[in-house]
Amino acid sequence: MKITFLGANRQVTGSSYLLEIPGLKDRRSPFRIMVDHGMFQERKFLGRNWEDCPVPAKSIDVLLLTHAHLDHCGRIPRLVEEGFRGPIITTEPSVDLARIVMTDSGRIQEEDAKYKAKRFRKQKRKPKYPIEPLYDSKQAAKAIKKLESVAFGACHELNEHASVCFHDAGHVLGSASLTVTVKTPEMDEPRTILFSGDIGQWDRPLIPDPTPVAQADYVIMESTYGNREHKDHGSVEDVLAKTVNEAVERGGNVVIPTFAIERAQELLYHLGRLVDSKTIPQVPVFLDSPMAINVTELFEKNKSFLDGETRSQMASGNDPLDFPGLFMSRSPKDSRAINSIKGTAVILAGSGMCTGGRIKHHLKHNIGRPESVILFVGYQSPDTLGGQIVSGKEEIRIHGEMRPMKAKVERLYGMSAHADRTDLLRWLDVVQPRPKRVFLTHGAESVAVAMGDEIRKTRKIDVTVPEYGQSVELE
Repeated sequence: MKITFLGANRQVTGSSYLLEIPGLKDRRSPFRIMVDHGMFQERKFLGRNWEDCPVPAKSIDVLLLTHAHLDHCGRIPRLVEEGFRGPIITTEPSVDLARIVMTDSGRIQEEDAKYKAKRFRKQKRKPKYPIEPLYDSKQAAKAIKKLESVAFGACHELNEHASVCFHDAGHVLGSASLTVTVKTPEMDEPRTILFSGDIGQWDRPLIPDPTPVAQADYVIMESTYGNREHKDHGSVEDVLAKTVNEAVERGGNVVIPTFAIERAQELLYHLGRLVDSKTIPQVPVFLDSPMAINVTELFEKNKSFLDGETRSQMASGNDPLDFPGLFMSRSPKDSRAINSIKGTAVILAGSGMCTGGRIKHHLKHNIGRPESVILFVGYQSPDTLGGQIVSGKEEIRIHGEMRPMKAKVERLYGMSAHADRTDLLRWLDVVQPRPKRVFLTHGAESVAVAMGDEIRKTRKIDVTVPEYGQSVELE
C-alpha cells in the first residue's frame, strides 16, 4: 500500500490524499482511492489550483469526501473535467452541502473571471493566473451527479479488498472522519487507515461532538491548532454583544467575514439569542451569502444530524436560526443595497478568509471607516486577505487597489470549528493500541512540526509531517 500527499501539506488548505491498495485479480494496476480534493486558498499556493492532478484523473477509482468545505471539495469539478469517472462517496448531509458549495464555487469562478478581465483591461496589467474560471457552473453540475451518500457508522465496500466507514467528526454538518480497511490474501490481518478530516470541538451548539475512532494502524490527522489551546476570551455572546453595541454608538457597521457552512449558522444562533434577550438592539442583520442561506435551510432538512439541544428547540417551535431583524440577501441587488443603509447593520458575508465572494465589496466600503469594525470569527491563514487584515497592515489591497486600514479589527474567539491541541490529542488517544504511524497535515508547517514533536515525545508514536507530493509505503 502507498499513500501520496497531494495537498494541505505543511499548509492549511488544499486537502487531498491518494491511497493506493492492491488491485483486483483482473487488473495489474493498483486500486486508487482519493480522499478529498480541495482548493488551495493561501496566495502562495493559488497556482496549484490550475495545475492538473499529479496523478492521472482517469486512473482514480473512487473519491471519498470527508466534508463539504471548499478546501476539501473545491477542486473536484476540475478533477472530473480531467477525466475522473468514479463515484464520490460521502455522508448524506455532505452530499447536500457539497452540491451547494460546488455550485456556488462554479458561479463565483465565472463572476470573478469576468470582474478580473474587466479590471485588468482597465489597469492595462497582465494577470498572473488565467482569467478563465477554474471551472464553471456546468462543470460543477457534472461533478455533483457523481455524489453518493452513506450512513454514519455503516461500512461501505469499495472493492473485494477494501471498505470504508464514516464517523461523525463534529466539525460541520455531515463532517466525517473515515477509516479505510484493507485485507488482501497476502495480508496476515487487515490494515486500517484513519483519515481524521477536520476534527471539531466538544460541547458546541448545533453540531454533535466528535466520535473518536478506537482502532487504526495509520492515522492521517489534521493539525490546524496543533500547537495551541483555544483560550478563554470570555463568553462568545458577551464579546459579540459588546462589539455590536459599540458599533451602534459609533454609527458604524459590523462586518463579519463568514464561512457559509456552520460558522454562519452558529453566529445566527448567538445573534438571535442576544436579540431575544434584548442584550443588543434590533439592528438589521444581513446574511449576505446565497450559499449560507441555502446551508441554513439545509439545517432544517437535516435536523436529525444536529445535536440534541438544537433538535429540542426546533421541536418546540423556537427556531434558533430565525429572529426579528434578520434579512436574507440572495441577489447582487440585495447585497449592493446594504451599503446604502444609514446607521448600524451587522453584515455576514463570505468568504471566511476574505479570499472571494461578497465580503470583499463590504470590506471595500467599510475598511476606511473608523466607526466600523471588521470582526473575524475564525482562523485566518497568513497568506489570505483576512490574514493580512488581522496582521495590522496600514494598507490593504482589495480589488487591485490599495486602501487605508482605518476600521477597527476585532477577533471573536471560541467559535472555531477546529479542535485545539488538547482536543486533538484527546481524539488521538482513543486509538488503542497506538497507531504504527501518524501523518500530520492540514496545518501550517511550524504548527504541524511542533505537534509532531509533542506526539513523539509524549505518546512515543512515529510521526511524519509530509511534504507536498511525498509518497510513503505502508506495511
